[in-house]
Amino acid sequence: MSLRACLLACLCLALFVTIGCGGEPPDKEMQQAQGALDAARAAGADKYATEEFAAATLALNNARDAVAQRDYRLALNHALDSRERAQNAAKMAADGKASARTEADRAITTAQSEINAAKTKVDGAESNKVPARLLAQPRRIVEAAQSALQEARAAFEKGDYLEVPAKAKAATASLATVSTDLENAAGPASRRRR
Repeated sequence: MSLRACLLACLCLALFVTIGCGGEPPDKEMQQAQGALDAARAAGADKYATEEFAAATLALNNARDAVAQRDYRLALNHALDSRERAQNAAKMAADGKASARTEADRAITTAQSEINAAKTKVDGAESNKVPARLLAQPRRIVEAAQSALQEARAAFEKGDYLEVPAKAKAATASLATVSTDLENAAGPASRRRR
């Protein structure tokens, strides 16, 4: 083999090694991935597309680790993966937020219906001449439920849709005792009328 051929072979080998190692860190791609993550967070992906957002964050962290180990090709792959996952998370967040809003609205409507039904029972018991002292506790329960439902509505107005169903359910949790209290209150009153 001639000297020229040997030099050419060494040059090609050096070129392949340089290309294989990726020469420089993929700074531009990592910045794009960080930008996509920031946009996804702003879209609510950290709440409404948690798995995809977490995967995007992990991929960017893996890219940083690969840069620290000077494996720029792996860093590039992770950075591109992070950007793609962050963009997907942003899209998924929009759908998740819309779904959570619908569920939150449904929870508020259901809770308000249960409160209205309990209030109607209390008003009906009052019309049936159940003593006011026996209606005091059921009235307090209905008023407390209405106040608790206001917290759910406030969360809805702030856009905290994931919190609303639990708050709405908590608001109506004690309403079951209203029926029992009214039956117990109506029992003695109906016996006295006979």
